[in-house]
Amino acid sequence: MDDLRLLRVHHLRGPNIWTYRPALEVWLDLGRLEERPSNTIPGFNERLVAHLPGLEEHHCGVGERGGFLQRLESGTYAGHILEHVVIELLNLAGMPTAFGQTRSTSQKGIYRMVFRARDERVARTALAEGYRLLTAILRGESFDVAPAVAAVRDEIARSYLDSTTASIVAAATDRGIPHIRLDRGNLVQFGYGARQRRIWESQTGHTSAIAQEIARDGELSRAQLATCGIPVPESRVVHSALDAWEAAQSLGLPVIMKPSESGRSRGMLADLGGEEAVCAAFASFASDAQAIVERQIPGTMHRLLVVGGKVVAAVKGDGTWVTGDGRSTVQELVDAQLNSAATAANGAAPARILCAFDPEIVRGLKRQGLSADAVPTAGRAVLVQSIGRNAVDCTDEVHPEVSRIASLSARIVGIDLAGVDVVAEDIAKPLAGQSGAVIAVHAAPALRMHLELAQGEARPVGRAIIDHLFAEGDDGRIPVIGVAGSRCTGRIVRLIAWIMHLGGRYVGLACRAGLCFDRRRVDRGDGTRWESARRLITHYAVETAVLETNAAAILRDGLPYDRCEIGVVHDLDGHEQLAEHDVLEPSQMFKVMRTQVDAVLSHGAAVLHAADERIVDMAELCDGAVVLYARDGANAAIVAHRAAVGRVVFARGKSIVLASGDEETVFPDLLHGESTHAKTDEATLAGVAAMWMHGIEADVIVTGVATFGSDLDPYSQMMSDDGATAGDGRVR
Repeated sequence: MDDLRLLRVHHLRGPNIWTYRPALEVWLDLGRLEERPSNTIPGFNERLVAHLPGLEEHHCGVGERGGFLQRLESGTYAGHILEHVVIELLNLAGMPTAFGQTRSTSQKGIYRMVFRARDERVARTALAEGYRLLTAILRGESFDVAPAVAAVRDEIARSYLDSTTASIVAAATDRGIPHIRLDRGNLVQFGYGARQRRIWESQTGHTSAIAQEIARDGELSRAQLATCGIPVPESRVVHSALDAWEAAQSLGLPVIMKPSESGRSRGMLADLGGEEAVCAAFASFASDAQAIVERQIPGTMHRLLVVGGKVVAAVKGDGTWVTGDGRSTVQELVDAQLNSAATAANGAAPARILCAFDPEIVRGLKRQGLSADAVPTAGRAVLVQSIGRNAVDCTDEVHPEVSRIASLSARIVGIDLAGVDVVAEDIAKPLAGQSGAVIAVHAAPALRMHLELAQGEARPVGRAIIDHLFAEGDDGRIPVIGVAGSRCTGRIVRLIAWIMHLGGRYVGLACRAGLCFDRRRVDRGDGTRWESARRLITHYAVETAVLETNAAAILRDGLPYDRCEIGVVHDLDGHEQLAEHDVLEPSQMFKVMRTQVDAVLSHGAAVLHAADERIVDMAELCDGAVVLYARDGANAAIVAHRAAVGRVVFARGKSIVLASGDEETVFPDLLHGESTHAKTDEATLAGVAAMWMHGIEADVIVTGVATFGSDLDPYSQMMSDDGATAGDGRVR
């Protein structure tokens, strides 16, 4: 029965023939299972559902709860089953996923299966574990689901965004703002090109290095706050155990001791009421060579999140601790003492998983002289979260005066996104009457405590951060113009780039002949490759991105952007080179090249070559407007679209005509006009149509076409590098 084989796996990183989103595409060989649907394998369905009872929730193509189980009972094949097994493992591991498809290929027994992949490594791990699970069930062998789920969950912890960053990304997605993960950690770009903003966890690009250093230095930040009238506890920096005890007596017992490197509450030791306790506490900070002794303020710890000068969330509560046993690492203690209690049956994802490798937790452990892999001595209490699973939302209780003090504290330190720790007996009252105080201001505060609460509703803190970075109505996008095809598309993108340059834009161009930033070619490699094209939209200065793509690039990687303003489809040629992708017939090119149209924004436009009826049929797939172009103004599609007051571009002799309904604009003497130059004239019409839809002024378009390919045009040298000739422009 062990016939199911994984032939090849590749990551589709952008919009593709399956979905708008990144996905993992898997080629499968079912072998003898091609003849064995699920309802013909004795006991298979029962064993599968017993291992993964959550499959009952899968709607599948039926469109209702239990839909996949209906498919199992009526008979479905191993590729489709593997799709749902992988999706369920991702769901159990805490990365909810619903999208998946499985389709046959032209080869008997060979299928393509695809599923949503927020992170490639996580998706590959889920695939590997799902394959093991399904193979075991097919063989009638036992299989423990919990370790498989744990393996996926561990990969999520290692590879995916932390909860803080993920909440901000989710908020950006809700607002239609694109994001790009710039490293394997939590450095994320929102928006494209010159309109981008960046975050690192919850630290924005607006926070200066000076502000970070002030926040990191607990005594310096305290002094800055005190100077401006913020209530802060008295404290002293100490360099020895004796110095610490003298400071404690001077300040008055009990005291708190915390790391001097940072004002963070995590890592602090409280309720130190005698010499032995104070000296032992200093010894625990020996690696720092100094510490801060601080007068202990009576009351409860509160964390107020300040975003853009406003308090957007607040919680109160005690910290989350584990106790060492002399044998287990910190992560093992967290799993045994915290995570295990929350873990549901059958390996289901717990409500709140804590990972000692989380960057925020790692920093706190470091201040206690520990790491996630360290083994604390028996009986030692280790602080994991300063305000942990006991956190209670108190946002609506915060007194306006306390909010003002918290906001002012963040502004004094210079942080636009700050966590302000306030100790108060009653947060609903001013601090002055209760000896309350601000004890720390944090840069890059964790958001988890505002999202995963013991009491109260989670606050939309990710949305508050995105609204701080992008004004209402700003989606962070620059104009992205994509041109798809295999014939003269290099000429089209160069013409567009030239016209946009004449319009005063800093243009990024990616095409087969290379990569250009503001007329300067920086790479002579194939710019249709995903990696090269991606460089355009991550470049800080690019105001308009113009990208050439083709069927092979779409099938291999997907588009390098999520959506575009203008999407041009020039031709459906080239199926002969796509056999490895199971594209064997010209008719299959429609599904591939429609991806360019699918990506057009609702306020954008598809520019379609009316000479091919199949391309015209893509018009109904476009979320935005549609303009048709062709050399022949009598083309049936051109005539019909114009009559419906749609925009069309065609040739009349050597003139270019822009028309809609009864209105016409004529650009005279810009084309060759002869049939021998039909391909270059068509490319010119495509470029003009794109610029018209983009709103470029008529005189700029005319000047751009007239000078394209001349010595004035910096892109002319690229013509000979992708199959065109340097002299194929209009003869003047």
